[in-house]
Amino acid sequence: MHLMALGMFLFEIGTLPYDEMQRKTDWQHAKSPRMGARDAVQFTGPGDETISLSGAVYAEIADGRVSLDDLRSMADDGEVLPLVDGSGTVYGNFVITALDERHAFLMSDGRARRIDFGIDLLRVDDPAAANNAQASA
Repeated sequence: MHLMALGMFLFEIGTLPYDEMQRKTDWQHAKSPRMGARDAVQFTGPGDETISLSGAVYAEIADGRVSLDDLRSMADDGEVLPLVDGSGTVYGNFVITALDERHAFLMSDGRARRIDFGIDLLRVDDPAAANNAQASA
């Protein structure tokens, strides 16, 4: 089992255990065309960093609908939340940009025995650091 915390929300057996994590980081380079040569490039800074977590939750273990609703509420608030894994690695501050779910093996009352989920996160600057920079200017 992998443990990950987004703010106070724990991805674990009792909520939404994730099976897979995908991380993508981009860097920005401005291009300037040149005659007879490749474009000149200048590094302009970091680009987007995204993390996607995916997994499945089973009705016999936890009520994934409640956890998904909690994440949906967090996304609705637009909160900037720290992302930390079980070993203490701090990935930075993130916002929730997307939440996918697929209900499978439906019971007679329509509840799913298994819910496959995916959550997409976008790294953002630390809001406290941004506020301090504006205050000093």
